[in-house]
Amino acid sequence: MSATILLVEDNPHIMAVNRETLLLEGYRVLEAETVTEGRVLFENENPDLIILDILLPDGNGLQLCEELRAGSNVPILFVTALGHNKEIIAGLKAGGDDYLPKPYDIDVLVTRVEALLRRAVNVPDVITKGGITMNIPSSEVIINGEKLRLPQNELSLLRIFMQNEDKVFTEEYLYGKVWGQPTAGDNQAITVAVSRLRKKIAPAFYDIEKVRGKGYVFLKS
Repeated sequence: MSATILLVEDNPHIMAVNRETLLLEGYRVLEAETVTEGRVLFENENPDLIILDILLPDGNGLQLCEELRAGSNVPILFVTALGHNKEIIAGLKAGGDDYLPKPYDIDVLVTRVEALLRRAVNVPDVITKGGITMNIPSSEVIINGEKLRLPQNELSLLRIFMQNEDKVFTEEYLYGKVWGQPTAGDNQAITVAVSRLRKKIAPAFYDIEKVRGKGYVFLKS
């Protein structure tokens, strides 16, 4: 089951961008524009992570964070236009786990979310499958003891597969996760990237097989 993320944000444009990005990443997204709505959704839905603004129409995100911290260790990422050191310190002292000043790169947001979720559930930063080792934070891949340089699309594909051995992924899902947009019926990029990646991981006795009518699966060869 994918992680559930609660967005507490009163800027509709930022809310929309964050929502669509996180949905594309496979997360379940809840939306609240106020402290009150955020509190209700938290109590009813038990999210796995909260992305919390500080300045909200009916209150302060710092106060909501302190309130939630009294009974929960849910990861909280502050995102706010208040980016001075004193606000960052205040956010961390209130119980926040991380702080991202606006404006921010959306890819940085996704990376922070992934890191907080890994930390929360003790997901390892290093994955090893046979002769393949991937260090997620550094994006380093080692095949049978030798460092392998991969283009970003192949690196992203390999990460998805290594984290989900024996699970079949559709071409549409993979294209959306790696290229960030729908395939529009053109799956040539997936075909080429998978073909190249298969050759590179073959010495480690792993393969990416195509399952007819369903997609691709990563498994021992």
